[in-house]
Amino acid sequence: MTGNAGARLVDGYAQVVFDLDGVIYLIDRPIPGAVEAVGRLHAEGRAVAYATNNASRRSSQVAELLTGLGVPARPEEVLTRAAAAAELLRDRLPAGAPVLVVGAEALRAEMAAVGLVPVDRAEDSPRAVAQGYGPQVGWTDLAEATVAVRAGAIWVATNTDRTLPSARGPLPGNGSLVAVVRTALGRDPDVVVGKPEPELFATAARRVDGGRTLVVGDRLDTDIEGARRAGLDSLLVLTGVSDVPELLAAEPARRPNYVSRDLGGLFDPAAVVRVPGPTDAGGWSVTARDGGLELSGAGTPLDALAALCAAAWSAPAVPPIRAASADVARVLASLGLPA
Repeated sequence: MTGNAGARLVDGYAQVVFDLDGVIYLIDRPIPGAVEAVGRLHAEGRAVAYATNNASRRSSQVAELLTGLGVPARPEEVLTRAAAAAELLRDRLPAGAPVLVVGAEALRAEMAAVGLVPVDRAEDSPRAVAQGYGPQVGWTDLAEATVAVRAGAIWVATNTDRTLPSARGPLPGNGSLVAVVRTALGRDPDVVVGKPEPELFATAARRVDGGRTLVVGDRLDTDIEGARRAGLDSLLVLTGVSDVPELLAAEPARRPNYVSRDLGGLFDPAAVVRVPGPTDAGGWSVTARDGGLELSGAGTPLDALAALCAAAWSAPAVPPIRAASADVARVLASLGLPA
């Protein structure tokens, strides 16, 4: 069955930590059901936090954005990589050290807030390069970062998300920009601060002494892997970047505990499923046949997904998936899988 019969997923946790892009909002619009879900958590007195790899806004700005979308949020509930990167460099560099900032104004502001001096050019002899996402970042910025790192500056990336979700599909994220500098230098950043590094989630978990924390994200390679590395349970929602084919092919470090189509799975036992599930439960059966996996039976698409995860995750690689009937083919299609 989906979820636990009669039990709400959220009732097992004292705190829910949300990713933002692809979970709460998409660009500048709330994802359907997100405002209501967060409001319900607040009404129940449950702790809420937000963890984002986007370094283009400060915590206060993110809180203002969320509140403007109808999601009341306080700056202390928001954990950003811009602030984390600044704190890391504050602890490694002397006060007043110059830092070449590649990214949005928020990253510059966080550096200044901890007593470091943001600069724009390699000629300013920066002690470090802080690279975060910014829509205005161009070739000149990446070139200055390359020169500075080659001269000995510490290279800190706020995150390495390859893409950002958008209404037009995934667009280049900070990881794509980091890849430009990586290619030019022939090496990786010295430190990557953001997810899937576990500290962001570990910091949030420490806020609920003795209570369990659930991480909700839309990306297997950042949110879910980061939660696993922090030792926390995770829920993958299918409203953002990662889809069902990616889930079935996920390596163990990137496999969530639960999957739902959206945040309704926090409250509705029928809208969430634990993965993997048995290959012969929920009315479904998955069998190995002719070098592939054949799905047969009837039931909810989420139960079918749980059964498919069990079969796919026990194979060395994801075999072709086939439907035993036209009705089953329609279920596979609803999950974004060819039959």
